[in-house]
Parts: sequence; structure tokens; C-alpha cells
Amino acid sequence: MFVTVGMGLDVCPPNVSCQDRPPVGAALSGNMNNVSFVLPTILSLLEAFFFNVGGVYTTDFPANPPVQFNFTNPSINADLPLLFAPKRTSITKVKFNSTVEMVLQNTALIGAENHPMHLHGFDFHVLAQGFGNFNPATDTLKYNLFNPQMRNTVSVPVAGWAVIRFVANNPGAWFMHCHFDGHNSVGLSTAFIVENGPTPETTLPPPPPDLPEC
Repeated sequence: MFVTVGMGLDVCPPNVSCQDRPPVGAALSGNMNNVSFVLPTILSLLEAFFFNVGGVYTTDFPANPPVQFNFTNPSINADLPLLFAPKRTSITKVKFNSTVEMVLQNTALIGAENHPMHLHGFDFHVLAQGFGNFNPATDTLKYNLFNPQMRNTVSVPVAGWAVIRFVANNPGAWFMHCHFDGHNSVGLSTAFIVENGPTPETTLPPPPPDLPEC
């Protein structure tokens, strides 16, 4: 997967003043691959997955940026279609025990800043980090496949990128988000749903009978 991470804009909510935020009249938004993530309100992702309830999420999170652009060029902040990302509960569904590799590419749409990206449910290997736009022809040669760091949070540097890899061997619904609360709360996040494995030990157990309802 090649996933852009960065900030964008949103229409100012009703009854909220956005006059003190640049640009005037707009609210900040976060997005990954031009999708601003929205948590479901009627049922949790985990319950929707376990009970096979439709209409809670979609499995169409793009594996690559829908629009290719110069990700680290600060002059692209005038591109309105890129700035105003659609809001969706769009996730990635993966088979149990599959290997997931993600190139996390920072963007400069609303300024460039570091994004500490945290993945729930897994530790991952950090294969490489760098500055500029990730180049698969040259940057894959920088992968540390001998003794890569194992983390659950990785810094995607200012105007740069990071590559992580993990084995999806933990069934369930797992959140991935920027660890800055102000970014996470406005959509700089996504989620994975890992399918059940072939054995009872690798199958998601049912919720406890006293699980509180949303």
C-alpha cells in the first residue's frame, strides 16, 4: 500500500466560528489517501465485523493515492479537490496471516509537519524512512531487512516518508491514526479489519454478554 498522510480543509460546521483559523471560514481536516475517516455512530467496527452488519463501513479504502501529485511541494495548497477530502468510514480488509507493507508519505497540503502514526493490535517493522517523495526505484534499496526496528508508532517526517511492514495475524478491527489528538479527531486515521484464521485460536471470540451498547 502507498498511503498519503496529511492535513486538509473542511467546511466550517454549523454554529461554529472558523474566523480565527486559516483560511478564514474553513475548518481543519485530516486525511489518508484523500479519505477523511469518520468513526461509525450506530455500531462499532468490531461488532459490525463480528455480526456481519452492513452499512457501517466500506472496504474500499484506496491502496494508492486516488490522485498523483508532488506530495511534498508546498505550492499545492491551492488545489481545492485535494484540500477537501471526502468523509467516509472506509477501511482495508485483509486476509488472516497476510503480510501488509505500507509506504506512509507525508504531504504539504496544509503545511508540512511530522505525523506520529500509531497502529493498534500489532507491532510492525520499520523498514526505512526518508525525506522527499518516496521513489520505489531507489528507496526500496534502502530497506533494512536484516534487523529493522519493531514499533507500534512511527514518525512520518516532515516532507518525508516511512515504510512499515507487519503480519496480519490478529483478527479483528484495528485503528491506525496520527497520535496528535487534534489530527486524529478530524480524520487523520484509518482502520484495518483482519479476517478470522483457520482455527478457534485464530478466530475472533464473541463479545461478552455485558458489553455496553453504544
